[in-house]
Amino acid sequence: MRSLPLIAALACALSGAAAHAADVGGPVGAAPWGALEPARQAPLLSELRLGAVVHDPLSPESGAVDVKAEVLFDPFGRAPHTPYGWLTPRVHVGATGNFTGHTSLLYAGFTWTFDITRRWFVEGAFGGTVHTGSTGPLPVAGENAMGCRTAFHESAALGYRFSAQWSVMLTVEHASNAGLCVQNRGLTNAGFKVAYTF
Repeated sequence: MRSLPLIAALACALSGAAAHAADVGGPVGAAPWGALEPARQAPLLSELRLGAVVHDPLSPESGAVDVKAEVLFDPFGRAPHTPYGWLTPRVHVGATGNFTGHTSLLYAGFTWTFDITRRWFVEGAFGGTVHTGSTGPLPVAGENAMGCRTAFHESAALGYRFSAQWSVMLTVEHASNAGLCVQNRGLTNAGFKVAYTF
């Protein structure tokens, strides 16, 4: 009977340690491939991202820097702490804004995140975009010949997590119509994004 207080004290200490580990992103028994775990998870809303990209430096529209903003949602209940969590995508909605009169993008699609380690990760995304670029059958001087008002949108990123909430990514995005319209110069931007995870 004298051991009961000792057992109770050990149980309390272990449960407190487990709760603390979960709060700081290191759950007891977490797989080595798992991402840092946020202290709390907001339903549906997953991440907010802001960044800047160099506007298609090899195109007629070169010479500007665009602002990027993205929101990621998690409607499929992605499991980031398993080696197969990357198979379940998140839904993204975003915009790339150009303030010099060239092509801006409003896009949506799916994002797949693969955790290389607990801090390093890579991403791929695919979807569609509506843009403000040139859509006529003939190229316009100083503008990318986008062809269609709508296009496919793809992106890739290499990221690093500073904590459970904050990460930074080097990213490249591309928009084109895959030859479905007469013109298809497309648009390729590269830069960085800072993300806050809920």
